[in-house]
Amino acid sequence: MRYRFMRFPGAKPKAVTLSYDDGFLQDIRFSNVISSYGLKCTFNYNGDSMSGAHVMKTEDVAKHILGMGHEVAIHGCNHRANGFLSSIEGIQEVLYCRLELERKFGRIIRGMAYPDSGVNRFANNSNYEKVKNYLVELDIAYARTAGGSNNLFEMPTDWYAWAPTAHHDDPEIMNYIDAFVGLDFSENTYIASVRPRLFYIWGHSFEFERKDNWEHLEEICMKLSGKEDVWYATNIEIYDYVQAYNSLKFSADGTMVYNPTLYTIWFNVDRKDYFVKSGETIIIEP
Repeated sequence: MRYRFMRFPGAKPKAVTLSYDDGFLQDIRFSNVISSYGLKCTFNYNGDSMSGAHVMKTEDVAKHILGMGHEVAIHGCNHRANGFLSSIEGIQEVLYCRLELERKFGRIIRGMAYPDSGVNRFANNSNYEKVKNYLVELDIAYARTAGGSNNLFEMPTDWYAWAPTAHHDDPEIMNYIDAFVGLDFSENTYIASVRPRLFYIWGHSFEFERKDNWEHLEEICMKLSGKEDVWYATNIEIYDYVQAYNSLKFSADGTMVYNPTLYTIWFNVDRKDYFVKSGETIIIEP
């Protein structure tokens, strides 16, 4: 019996990502803290409402967010819940936000976090499938929800309902981190359980300011950072890598694999790590 599982770059079995909303000025301090620990975050910004003394300016985002290797993603033009909008309203919220962010920052923006209650509740003849359908048509790669916490650390199976692990203020957050860091991928572990795992934190940077608990962020970073078996990535980096892995072409007997992508892709077959470079075909030991 053979099991094959994706591995993140460098044959790492685990990944960590963060996602923070609304673009308040506290994003600068937040970015400086997490960047100093080597963590990476996706910052979700609104469109037309991204103005005023309390929110990030274009030059701030360019320097402190994009300039530090983080991602900018869509958070709705006016921060309205997609589940409460008709399809045409939802399309406008996403498209206008994307157009504005791409114009401001000079790059293609494909990620998203649902604003407000997102797709947790519905009204006005909206439903999840309608929302997902127009996100696909708008070429949105993924959309993060704000669902309940869990300590399963699973990879998403539906990128338009990408549920994070926990909010940073979840009372179990430190226990979750300990469990994640302690995941065992050794030969003593049942082989079917060594699938890749993801730890995903979400929140708003201004919450640390309001609660005067920036030390909580420092503690989270200290517990999560510097792990040799963890890939620290933005949401879109994780999405793109997984899509590249899923594009690998395997022979019928599973002994050859061709990589048609531009990425070097890592995977594990029965506890042995392999990597296949862009355009390369390799042999997998029988």
